[in-house]
Amino acid sequence: MEEKIDYIFKMFFRQLSTTPLVFFRYLYTEIDWNDTLIGIKGPKGCGKSTLLLQHIKQTFKGSDLQRVLYMSLDNLWFSSNDVAEIIDYHYTHGGTHVFIDEIHYYNHWQTLLKNLYDNCPGLHIVYTGSSMLQIDRHEGDLSRRQTMYTLHGLSFREFLEYENVMRISAVSLETILTNHIDIATEVCGKIKVLEHFKKYLEFGYYPFYKGVHKGYYQRLQGVVNQIIEVDYPSIDEVTVSTIRKTKKLLMLLAERVPQLPKMNELYRELETDRNQGLKMLNALQRGGLLQLLSNNTKSPDQMSRPEKIYLDNPTLMYALTPQIDTGTLRETFFMNQLSQNHDVRYPSAGDFLVDKKYTFEVGGKSKSFDQIKDVENSYLAVDNIEIGRNNRIPLWMFGMIY
Repeated sequence: MEEKIDYIFKMFFRQLSTTPLVFFRYLYTEIDWNDTLIGIKGPKGCGKSTLLLQHIKQTFKGSDLQRVLYMSLDNLWFSSNDVAEIIDYHYTHGGTHVFIDEIHYYNHWQTLLKNLYDNCPGLHIVYTGSSMLQIDRHEGDLSRRQTMYTLHGLSFREFLEYENVMRISAVSLETILTNHIDIATEVCGKIKVLEHFKKYLEFGYYPFYKGVHKGYYQRLQGVVNQIIEVDYPSIDEVTVSTIRKTKKLLMLLAERVPQLPKMNELYRELETDRNQGLKMLNALQRGGLLQLLSNNTKSPDQMSRPEKIYLDNPTLMYALTPQIDTGTLRETFFMNQLSQNHDVRYPSAGDFLVDKKYTFEVGGKSKSFDQIKDVENSYLAVDNIEIGRNNRIPLWMFGMIY
C-alpha cells in the first residue's frame, strides 16, 4: 500500500507544482471549503481540476500536505487499484482531506461518497464530476449530506481578467439594466471592448485555450467526443447505438440551430423515436453541449419539447458549426451568460424572457423595438456598440454578470 500511496503523491505533487495562482475562477470564493462534503460539477474543460489544486496549494503548506490526498479517477491506474482502500489507508494514517477529481469514472460513486461520509468522521471530502451527474438518481442519498456547486465556462468578464486586460467585479442584471451607461463608459475608457469581445466569442469560454497553441478547435472537438463517448455512458445506462445517434444528433443540430428542426423528420433520420430523441437532447444539455429554450420550466425528466435549440456557447459554435450565423452567435452568447444564474424562457414576443419579468430582443446596430414596443420591461441587447442609451444595452455587457 505504501508504494501505491507514494505513486499517488508523486502524481499529485507533479500537478500541484505547475498549478498557477494568478487567476481564480468566480466560484473559488463562493465555496465554503470548511464543509465536510462538497461536490463541484460542470462541463469538461471549464477548470474544475485547477480549482481543486489551487485551493490545496493556497491552503496546505509544508507538512500539512501529507494530510491531503488528491487523485483524478480518469487515470487508468485506478482501473486496477481500489479507490476506497486507498482512501481508507490515508484516513487511518492521519489524513484529513480527500480531493477526488472526475468521480464519475468510478462505478457506484454515490455509494463510495456515502460510505466515506458515514464511516470516516472528520474527513473532509471534495469531489468534481461531469455536469451530467444526477445526484440521488442511483444508489446512495447524498442530498442531505453535501453542498453542490456548478462551475460554468469563462464569462466575458473573467476572460478580460484571464487575459490580463482588465479586472472588474461582477455586475448584477438589475444593475446593468439601470446603470449600463456608467459601467460601459468606465470600461470603454480603459479598453477596446469590442475587440476583446470578438476574441472571447471565438475561443474564450474554455480556459484551456491558453495551453493549446495550435488545433484548439480540434482539441475542443475531442472534449465533445469524450463527453458523449465516456461521460455519458459512465453516468447513464446507454448502448453503443445510442452513443452513435447522440453524436449524430449533435452534429445535425450544429448545422441547423437555433431554428427548431422538424423533430419528427430528425428522429426518422436518426432511426429513433420521440422519447429516445428527447432523452438524447437532455443528455447533451446536461453535458454542457446544448441549450434548450422552452416556454416553461418543466424538469428534464418531464422531457418537454423545446421551442428553440442552441449550442451551449459561442466557442462551441466555432468548433462545430460549418458556417457561423451572426444572429445565432449573438443569441447563443446571451442565453449562455444569462442562463447561468437566471431563469431564461421562450417569450410570446422578443427573443428571451428572463426571470418572468424582462423581455429581450437581441440583434445588431439596426435592431429596433418594433417587435417588443408594447411589452413592459423590454430591452434590446445590441451587438457592435460600446455604449448604449435608455433601454438599448450593449450585448457585451451581459458577459459581466458572473
